[in-house]
Amino acid sequence: MHLYIRADADGKIGAGHIMRCIALAQAWQDHGGKVTFLSHCESDALRERISKEGFEFIYLEKVHPDPFDLYRTLSLLTTKTNKTNQTNKTNSTWLTLDGYHFTPDYQKAIRDVGIHLLVIDDMNHLPNYHADILLNQNIHAPDLKYNCDEDTTLLLGTQYVLLRREFLKYRDFKRQIPERVKNILVTLGGGDPDNVTLKVIEALKLLDEPDISVRIVVGPANPHQETLYKAIAPAHFEAELLINPPNMPELMAWADLAVSGGGGTSLERCFMSLPSLVITIAENQIEATCELGVRGGIIYVGWHEDIIEESLRSIVKSALINNELIKNISLMAKSIADGKGVDRILGKMFKN
Repeated sequence: MHLYIRADADGKIGAGHIMRCIALAQAWQDHGGKVTFLSHCESDALRERISKEGFEFIYLEKVHPDPFDLYRTLSLLTTKTNKTNQTNKTNSTWLTLDGYHFTPDYQKAIRDVGIHLLVIDDMNHLPNYHADILLNQNIHAPDLKYNCDEDTTLLLGTQYVLLRREFLKYRDFKRQIPERVKNILVTLGGGDPDNVTLKVIEALKLLDEPDISVRIVVGPANPHQETLYKAIAPAHFEAELLINPPNMPELMAWADLAVSGGGGTSLERCFMSLPSLVITIAENQIEATCELGVRGGIIYVGWHEDIIEESLRSIVKSALINNELIKNISLMAKSIADGKGVDRILGKMFKN
């Protein structure tokens, strides 16, 4: 069995597409399969992470709609698949596409050469989809009406959340809710091009809370690291800036509250039953984040450009002292993701 993963990462789109695909790759590897990433990944740290996991990494210089992307991808897939089929007489090769730039034509070209295709989507933004399996792990996904091939299997909803091994170790984690929040985790995505992290830091500095402890996580591609170091230096509370920390679940277990972006890590925080104040920093995050807020799994603060530091300070202040609110959010968050998503996905893939 060979799984190819086509996903990219840079300062603009962040690392989320690759990070959730690593969860699928780990599970595939655990079942004895081989994994190859085909990627235009600009992060040395992320490429190193992929290699350390035991996955093959092939760098793609150009991305779709540049024709080199599809040409190179098809060349690699068909060459290796033909060699495999000569030995096994069956096609057990899969390609996973995770990225908003992969058009219907790109998807169809993959299926037309006989490769099994899993498409990971978040928004239903394309006029049609060509895939053996279409996966949308977001909470609002069951309400979306996808236009797909007749034989496409739809996997929609949080029962299919992709969680990496380091999270699954916390399946039996029991969160202790303190009378008053002390530990705050700040994480606004791997890239954070608009430096929303700085706005959060300044809001926390407005708090009269010297006893809190704040850990701020940024990705290696974040261009604002020096500014952030300068911002936390005069803070009257304990503050630490962490660049690409190796164990996010451990940080989530440490925290009593998160102030975070609305990307894929929202579902990871739900699994960890971590109460979160969520700020959307990309338009494709809004629908899922709103629904998580309606369900009570998070507190949705709003769109990052609309948030002022004083109003964010007030929201954080209320969360610090409202033990009952924090407890209820934690309970609702835990019910959203049960940690069995990747097993359910593999079960569908192995049936094809």
